Amino acid sequence: MKKIAASLLVAASLFGSDYNYELTPVVGYDIAEGNINLENYLTYGLEAQYNGVDSAIKPELSVLYAKPDYEDGYTGDTDVWRVALNGVYEYDKKGAIIPMAKFGVGYENLSDNKSGNTNSLFGDVGVGAKIPFTDMIALKLEAIYMAKFNNFRWDNNLVALAGLNIAFGASARQVEEVPVKEEKVEETAAVAAVPVVLDDDKDGVPNAKDKCPLSNAGAKVDANGCEFDSDKDGVVDFIDKCPNTPAGVAVDAKGCTLDSDGDGVVDSQDKCANTPKGQEVNSDGCPHEINLHINFENASAKVDSASMVNVDKMANFLNLNKNYSIKIVGYTDSKGSASFNKKLSQRRADAVRKLLIEKGVEPSRVSAEGRGEANPIADNATAEGRAQNRRIEAELIRK
Repeated sequence: MKKIAASLLVAASLFGSDYNYELTPVVGYDIAEGNINLENYLTYGLEAQYNGVDSAIKPELSVLYAKPDYEDGYTGDTDVWRVALNGVYEYDKKGAIIPMAKFGVGYENLSDNKSGNTNSLFGDVGVGAKIPFTDMIALKLEAIYMAKFNNFRWDNNLVALAGLNIAFGASARQVEEVPVKEEKVEETAAVAAVPVVLDDDKDGVPNAKDKCPLSNAGAKVDANGCEFDSDKDGVVDFIDKCPNTPAGVAVDAKGCTLDSDGDGVVDSQDKCANTPKGQEVNSDGCPHEINLHINFENASAKVDSASMVNVDKMANFLNLNKNYSIKIVGYTDSKGSASFNKKLSQRRADAVRKLLIEKGVEPSRVSAEGRGEANPIADNATAEGRAQNRRIEAELIRK
C-alpha cells in the first residue's frame, strides 16, 4: 500500500513537467443565461496546451461544440461552436492534486441566431484541477465562466468540464533515469548537494527572498522582488500610464489622475468638483453660469432661510478663490407688470450681493443686475414653474 501511495506522489510531482504538449478531450454541461432562450446543454470538445514556453502561464487552445434546443416560444436547435485562446497557470505541480486557473478570449458562432443571439467575441475565466494517475495521464476538472457582448447586452454562460489529460512530447529538460549503484553513492550525494535556485516569476530574485512572487514578466523589481512604483501612487511602473502623478493625488487603475465629474479638469485642479455633466467649464473646472437655487416668495426680495446654505457655499468659494469676481443676476416670474418685475429682480440681486459682502467678499468683486421676467426656465402658467423662475443666477468672471 505504501508503495502505491509513493508511486502516486512521484507521478504527481512529475506530471506534465517534462512534456511539451497536453491534449484533453472534454465533455461538460453548459448553464446558459435565461435571456438567450437556450436550454442548458451538454458540450464537448478538445483542449491543447503547450508547455514549451519559458513562462509560468502556458498557452492553451480550446474548441467546444454543442447543439442545444431553443425554448420559450422559439423552436428548433442551433449548432454552437466556441474557439478560445487561454493562458493557464498551475499553482502546485508537486501535490497529488494540481490546482489551476485560466483566462482568455474566444469567438462563439451559432448556426441559428434566434432570440437576438449574435456571433461575437467572448471573454472567459476559469478554475480547475488536475489529478494525476501517472506522469502522463491525469483527470482534468474545470469550471469556466464566459461573458459575451450579445446584441447590445451582456450574456453569460457557466460551463463545467471533465476530461482525460494526456501529456506527451518530452522536452529538453527531461533526462533518463539511471539506477544508482551502491559504489557511487558518495558521488551522487555530492551532485545532489548542489543547491537549485528557483525563481518562478523570472525577475532575478530567488523564491526564498521574493516578497512579490507574481511580478509581471519583464517588470523592473527591487531587492525584495517587488515592482517599482516611482510616483508612489499605488500603481506599479509596469502598468502605470501616467508615471509622474503628483504625490498625494488620487488615481485610477491605470495610474492617471481622476476626473470625477468628467468635465476635463482633473480632481486635483478642479475648484468646482461637482459640475453637472455636459456643462462647459473653464480651466479651473468651474462653469461660467451657475443657478444658485435661491428662491423668493411672490413679490418679495427676502432670501428664505433654506436658500442661505447656497449663499454660504458661494461666499466660501469666492473667499477661497480671489481670482474670481461674480455678477448676480435676478429674475422674476411673469406675474405683474414688466416694469415692476424689472425693479423687483434688481432688488433680489442686490439682496444676494449684500449677503455675499456681509460674508467677507470684497464689494468690488460683486455686481448685481435685474433682468425681470426675461429668460424663464419653467412654465409661468403653473405655480411650480413660477417658483422656479423667481431665481438668482451667477456669472463667474475669472480675472
